[in-house]
Parts: sequence; structure tokens; C-alpha cells
Amino acid sequence: MLEMNRRDVEFPFYLRIPSFDVVTFEHVFLRQEYRFDAKTSPRTIVDAGANIGLSSIYFSNRFPGAKIIAIEPEDGNFEMLKRNTMPYDNIIAVQGALWHEDESVQVVDPGLGEWGFMTQQAHGGVEERVSMPLQEVRGMTVSTVMKEQELERIDILKMNIEGAEREVFSDPSSWLGKVDALIVELHEWMKSGCNRSFYCGTQGFDDEWLYGFNVYLTRRAGCVTRPSLPPRSPS
Repeated sequence: MLEMNRRDVEFPFYLRIPSFDVVTFEHVFLRQEYRFDAKTSPRTIVDAGANIGLSSIYFSNRFPGAKIIAIEPEDGNFEMLKRNTMPYDNIIAVQGALWHEDESVQVVDPGLGEWGFMTQQAHGGVEERVSMPLQEVRGMTVSTVMKEQELERIDILKMNIEGAEREVFSDPSSWLGKVDALIVELHEWMKSGCNRSFYCGTQGFDDEWLYGFNVYLTRRAGCVTRPSLPPRSPS
């Protein structure tokens, strides 16, 4: 276990060594793939696929007034998420997975390690199986998350959910109009149909750009705008 202390982060956090936690740290803090310009500070952020909490920590230190819901399904990652985010009063850790229905889902490992756990239907057909299940967790819709966390709107919905975007965006009509900005990593290479589901399901946004592995979609009336300068690496 490696303790990390940074001048731009209020509290220390921890990485498992060796593991893909180091790669996640590089993407979040060195490449700053979640850096964008903000007209106003976001009040609500949902971090789906929060892994060990690094993106939630990044958001919390940049926007300390935001309520951040950090969602992660896998047991080991979730324990690290709770440890890393425990000092932050504005981060709420939720064990579960975004899905298109409120139902149990299975967490599976397609062989990618800690950063690549996928979810699949708990009672789906054999053709839908990615791998043998490691555990079963609660699957929930974005609408359910909003209801339970008492969110009227989501200023930023960040998703890195390893292919489950195909299901989540299959019919987002009940909640998409309440989201001002999307930051989504698409996983077409892991699950066919992710790109089509995402782009067919996300009509009505005003601006789009790519940074790193993420697609940004924003509304002009929201707080997130395209960065005027490329992301920088703080010392």
C-alpha cells in the first residue's frame, strides 16, 4: 500500500502496489482527464464506476461545495473507495452498479484486473455472460440514484462503467433531461453496441469534445464548458 500526499489534495489517499491503481492515478491527477472549465461550481456530481475514489477526490478538492455520489460495485475497490474518501464529508460512497433496471447484477472479471470489472445480468441467458460471476450487487437506474440521494438535477454525471453504458443509455428518457453534463468513457471494444446506445440515447446536448478516453457532452445552460487551455499536470 502506497500513501499519496499532494499539494492539490487535502487528505492523503492510498494506492495498491502493484495494481492498476497507479494507472488510474496517472489518468486522474497527472493527465487530468477530468479537468474542464466551469462557469459556476457544480452542486451535484455522480461518479459512476468510482473505482478506488480518485476521481471523486479530484472533484471534491476542485469543487468542495459539491455533493458527490461515488458508486462502485466490486468489493475490493469499494473498500479502497471508502478508505480514500472517508475524510470527505461531501463524498457519499454507494456500493452498486448503474444499470437500466433496478435489479441484482453480477460483477465479473474479464481478465483486466482491478480497473476492468464488468457487470452482467444476474439471470440472463448464456449468450449474455461475460465471465463467471465474482459477486452479486445491487443494480440501479440513474432515476433511482437521484431519488435516494435527493437530487433534483445532476450537474455532472461521470461514467466509467466498463460496458454497462450500453444498458444505461438504452432508454435514458426518464432522467437525461435532468443531467447538465456527461463525462463518459465508452467501451465498445469490451461490449459491442456501447457507442450506438450512447449516441442514440444522448440527443439534446449542445457541445461535445473528447479528452483522453472520455466523451464530454454539455448543455449551454449548465456549469461545464470546454476547457480553454489543455489540461496541465500540477506539481
